[in-house]
Amino acid sequence: MTWVEGLGWLSAALAIGGAAMRTIIPLRCLGIAMNVISLVCSAATLNIPGIVANVVLLPVNGYRLVQMIKLVGKVRRAARSDLSMDWLKPFMTRRAAKAGEVLFAKGDVAECMFYTLTGRFRLRESGIAIPHARLVGEMGFLAPDNRRTQTLECLEDGEVLTITYDELRQLYFQNPEFGFYFLRLTSERMFQNMAMMEQELGRLRPAAAERAA
Repeated sequence: MTWVEGLGWLSAALAIGGAAMRTIIPLRCLGIAMNVISLVCSAATLNIPGIVANVVLLPVNGYRLVQMIKLVGKVRRAARSDLSMDWLKPFMTRRAAKAGEVLFAKGDVAECMFYTLTGRFRLRESGIAIPHARLVGEMGFLAPDNRRTQTLECLEDGEVLTITYDELRQLYFQNPEFGFYFLRLTSERMFQNMAMMEQELGRLRPAAAERAA
């Protein structure tokens, strides 16, 4: 067996291994190795079509590999982030909220989410007050029927930032790492809301026990 034939068998083995790969980065790495081996074999045998094909495919695979590595890096940074909303604010629209205004009602179709700036807001059904610099209404984006589960009312004049779910979807498609960030963000908000509800229930239980006594 000549060294060219040996490289050919190695390239075939890499092709078979590539077909079994389930993730993109290892597949791109195998593709680059195959391109290098095939290019050497094609050059040794003066296979011009093979040379041209691998000269084109090698930088393409390299470029895609770099893209994927950068994307993974962005996702990891999102995972380690402090969930600050500063980066999202430029994509949101500022609007005023008047005392007594209902920003959304339980059972409504959810189309947007809000970020509180000033004023006082409350989730009516649970009685939970929404402080400043808090995201609210994001769970409707993930709900199967996109329906509101509570009513958000304004208790004191203020301002909020708002962004539609359609705009959120556009951000996701433009920046795939945003999907991971948003999932972590909503999960964090859900746990925060659960903790607030547990605190409120803990405050109400003694009063209820005294009334029962």
